[in-house]
Amino acid sequence: MPLAASLPARTVSAPCLDADVKDYGRGMRIGELAERAGTTTRTLRYYESRGLLHARRAENGYRAYDDSDLRLIQQIRTLQDFGFDLEETRPFVDCLRAGHPAGDTCPASLAVYRRKLGELDTLIAQLQSVRTEVGAQLARAELEATAGLPGGPEPRCALDWEDEDR
Repeated sequence: MPLAASLPARTVSAPCLDADVKDYGRGMRIGELAERAGTTTRTLRYYESRGLLHARRAENGYRAYDDSDLRLIQQIRTLQDFGFDLEETRPFVDCLRAGHPAGDTCPASLAVYRRKLGELDTLIAQLQSVRTEVGAQLARAELEATAGLPGGPEPRCALDWEDEDR
């Protein structure tokens, strides 16, 4: 006999709700979305003002959100953690809204990734150049410090200066 046939039948009288989601019959309210996304209601209102987040209104006028809104916020926050500015997240949000399983599978999102990689490559090259210069300065300074160049005062440390003031 199959396992399912040996189990007693279950009668479900009400839908099973996620214990972390308050059921207002309208989805999550802004405070709950903020808490679940690890952000503030002020930030969510800002995203809404920038057109990245679209709140539905419940019968009582409160903003109402669902899990798809949580995914949008998580996508925005992840990209911002990577150094993307808010406007750069828009193609990813639009991609999710269009029904794609991931926000980075649309052509506009891929273009933003490519542009960001170019920016990062430029910054890395600049930092490598600065590192090379600092390394050269260090090598020169160490050489001068150990060469005992005549005519210059002996280097003094901070403790020597304090002793002279007494």
